Amino acid sequence: MTERPIFIPSPNTPELVKEVFCRIVWNPGFAPVQKKKNIKALHQAAAMAGHSPLLEVSTKSEEKLGQHLSAFHLKVHSEHFGDIPLECAFQGSKVFEGGGPYTDLYSVEVRAAKRDPRLQSSGRLVAFKFENFSFPLDPKTVFYDWLYINAIFPHREWLTRMNRYAGFTDIEFNPERSINCQARSCALFVALMTKNLLEDAVESPEAFIGLISRHSYRPHQAEKRPQGPLFG
Repeated sequence: MTERPIFIPSPNTPELVKEVFCRIVWNPGFAPVQKKKNIKALHQAAAMAGHSPLLEVSTKSEEKLGQHLSAFHLKVHSEHFGDIPLECAFQGSKVFEGGGPYTDLYSVEVRAAKRDPRLQSSGRLVAFKFENFSFPLDPKTVFYDWLYINAIFPHREWLTRMNRYAGFTDIEFNPERSINCQARSCALFVALMTKNLLEDAVESPEAFIGLISRHSYRPHQAEKRPQGPLFG
């Protein structure tokens, strides 16, 4: 047995997003069929707890919407570098005690960006720097959420269909190893959209950080864990 979270938009609470953990029998292995079994098990457990329907947000999703919302398919725009894969923007913007940001990672293949040895040998992570703006490590996930919400913001009218879902999952996300999660960012997007705060959120990094800081939005399960990779 293992526990995995679902992320529920909660626009009428200070948290904006609620994290609910469900216990499931885990099917080990990397084969897509195993991933789909785990998605089904998680969604069934959530439904028994009263949370349905859910959207799996990953390349393993059986719904096109969930696949399109996967961070592996999303790009963020940079005035200096053009359109950058979201994961490359995330990894290449890390600032460590001993180096960074490594903006050359903006133009490499996504998996190569995640595995660049400098990300492991440059010391403690101290910030993110993107477009000449330094993002703090607290509020936690604020930089990744900023990237993700800006990547899907141009499609906000099409994404009003996300309101039909009670919550979001990402079967690749392991809260024991990672902090940032695309399913959580989807739930945050829906909460902000419901509160008519999306335009305020993407106005500037300062505006986004201020908005998040004024709420109690916190990735609770990551509070005592080190900053990890984008995906579990």
